[in-house]
Amino acid sequence: MGLLDRWTHATRAVPAVSGALILASLAAGWLLGDVAAWAGRALMVAAAVVAGVPIVVKALRALRHRLIGIDLLVSVAAIGALVIGERWEAAAVTFLFALGHALEGATLDRTRSALAELVEVAPDTAVVLRDGAQVEVGAAEVVPGETVLVKSGARVPVDGEVTSGSGAVDEAAITGESLPVEKLPGSRVFAGTVSTGGFLQVRAEGVGADTTLARIIHRVEEAQEAKAATQRFMERFAVWYTPGIMLLALVAGLLSGDAELGLTLLVIGCPGALVISIPVSVVAGIGRGARDGVLVKGGEFLETAARVTTVALDKTGTVTQGRPRLTDVVPLAPGVSRAELLAVAARAEAGSEHPLARPVIEGAAAEGIEVRGLPERSEPVPGMGVVATLDGREVLVGNARLLERRAAERGEAGPRAEEELEAARLAAERLAAKGRTPMIVAVDGRPLGVLGVADQLREGARELVAGLHRAGVQRVVMLTGDAPRVAEAVARATGIDEVHAGLLPEDKLEAVAALQRRGDVVAMVGDGVNDAPALATADVGVAMGAAASAVAMETADIAVLADDVAKLPEALGLAKRTVRNMRQNIVVALATVALLLAGVLFGGVTMAVGMLVHEASVLLVIVNAMRLLRPARRAPRGAAAGARRAPAPA
Repeated sequence: MGLLDRWTHATRAVPAVSGALILASLAAGWLLGDVAAWAGRALMVAAAVVAGVPIVVKALRALRHRLIGIDLLVSVAAIGALVIGERWEAAAVTFLFALGHALEGATLDRTRSALAELVEVAPDTAVVLRDGAQVEVGAAEVVPGETVLVKSGARVPVDGEVTSGSGAVDEAAITGESLPVEKLPGSRVFAGTVSTGGFLQVRAEGVGADTTLARIIHRVEEAQEAKAATQRFMERFAVWYTPGIMLLALVAGLLSGDAELGLTLLVIGCPGALVISIPVSVVAGIGRGARDGVLVKGGEFLETAARVTTVALDKTGTVTQGRPRLTDVVPLAPGVSRAELLAVAARAEAGSEHPLARPVIEGAAAEGIEVRGLPERSEPVPGMGVVATLDGREVLVGNARLLERRAAERGEAGPRAEEELEAARLAAERLAAKGRTPMIVAVDGRPLGVLGVADQLREGARELVAGLHRAGVQRVVMLTGDAPRVAEAVARATGIDEVHAGLLPEDKLEAVAALQRRGDVVAMVGDGVNDAPALATADVGVAMGAAASAVAMETADIAVLADDVAKLPEALGLAKRTVRNMRQNIVVALATVALLLAGVLFGGVTMAVGMLVHEASVLLVIVNAMRLLRPARRAPRGAAAGARRAPAPA
């Protein structure tokens, strides 16, 4: 890079040197008077040249690409001022413009500090077990599947699963969570987090560029370069505005015969504050979100999120924990005890891969019931349950439709059979009305009883819905593949406005499209895997707990990295604050230009005064955008605490 290029990019040195030369010129005039007036004039010209050269260079480079921007306006004005002998005006214009660039650069550097902090936490080395020995290697040299040792105080170098040991890990750099998270075998850990105690053995899964931290850094870099729709409009506006101001200045100068008037109009008409009003707000908003564990992929999505009127939530993993447990055991047949009913169901489910098999087996183990042996045969019936053979007897665990179908196939009928089936059906409906998923247990066609399984509400699920309403969301909708009765019970427990149940992934997509057709701006919240089609279709796709899901980060427009549902209203609130900040900056910029142009045309505003006011507006825009860097005040968590203490929907 040549000397000219280095000087062009020295944003902080340029205004410092130019300002020093201006002060030296003024001091020479005051101390030496007319004796060395030439020295003062030379210093003032030097100040204009020092600050003006980078501006002229940028203007010429832009012209080579057929772009006419603010740099050209300032260049023409400064050169014209020097030609007509207005050295002070030329120096003041270029110095103030260079100072504005330096302030803008400093602000953007500060707002990008969240990204710098993420880069800094990326560990360089890792300790791995190879042939039974501890070996220190580069973090990127770890082979997936290797065992990585994480000692107290060390940074986790890879994404992976804890296989042995226990400890606490500070995940603030990834999720924004302020409290350390306890890690046990089976827990996931992420590169860049810090062990605050304990000793962990981790099986490496994500290494180098495949880690969550690396993906976050990549996404933040992309997001800060992406342009908001308003920003693109302002750039199109500037393409016409700049030539318009130049034409106005030429006409005014020719009609009045006053070259300085034309040059002053050029300087005053520079839309400096307007040019930076959008990007500085976008970068500040995205930076604030990154610090809070909310990853926004660009200004366009911030703007869209600020207009969201409807939020569609997936139930499992978003409103509920996604970890169902056994809640009810209801014997129906005479002489059948709770333990006997649960033992039969657990044995039948022992050979099943159905997601509700685990809570039944775990429920039996929790009550001290030993499940011995596997069923001789186990046949899943999609959408109904499982048919197993135990000791030569047929055991059904499923819904009423399964019992009805098997009875029809076996030719079983009669008043008693109908009466027993009706009793089981009514018991199942009572459980479903409480938000449980009922499973009827029958042996050789005779119902023994009904089990109830329920997913538990997530911490703060009620506060999530209330927070979304406070954030301006008009309607919260739940989209789920679960049964309608269960979904409606969860909706009642959380305050959700509308429920669509029994949906397949493609049905969720259609539900989102239907909400959009009725005029809603929809944000879809899900886990980014089975919800991917709906996430892609929504105006804004939001992935919850995306630190654990690479698919979520790739699919969604906004990723809430912490597994904290309270972050979602905060993300929408941040979007609204950012858009409001953009609008404030645009008003300041346009009002300043309009008032200054009027002041020049009707007299009273000189080139130097106008540029000073203009740069003050630039500073005001920057300071206003920097307010976004402050963390927003969170709503009182009393309601959320109450939600954490609440039991499952009943």
